[in-house]
Amino acid sequence: MTIHVDIVSAEGQMFSGQGEMIYAPAAMGEIGIAPRHAPLVTQLKPGEVRVDPGDGKPHEHFYVSGGMIEVQPFKVTILADTGIRAADLDEAAAQEAKRRAEDALANRSADMDLAKAQVELSEAMAQLRAIERLRKTR
Repeated sequence: MTIHVDIVSAEGQMFSGQGEMIYAPAAMGEIGIAPRHAPLVTQLKPGEVRVDPGDGKPHEHFYVSGGMIEVQPFKVTILADTGIRAADLDEAAAQEAKRRAEDALANRSADMDLAKAQVELSEAMAQLRAIERLRKTR
């Protein structure tokens, strides 16, 4: 049994297909969604979305910077603020963004405000975790 999954960002549709299980970074922690899941609408935090298509096929991995997820018994819709396939993430750019955000947090008199630095650090860390998880699955 599968559930239909649509992942969409402002740039366009990233994925549309079937999955036996979907994992997403909800605001209160990671959630797992299987077919016939109870209806749910919740915010997403920066992190990795994984779609398990079943039948021994490899998982589809995506990075989202946040957004919303709507779950219906036979359909999941993810509306990402921004998103990218995890395999396309740039580790060097994520490391540099992490370093800049940490520097801004350490140097409170920097041009970057505190809230923006915390968001950038959170997004960079989520990207690095997605890259690391993708490495482990290969």
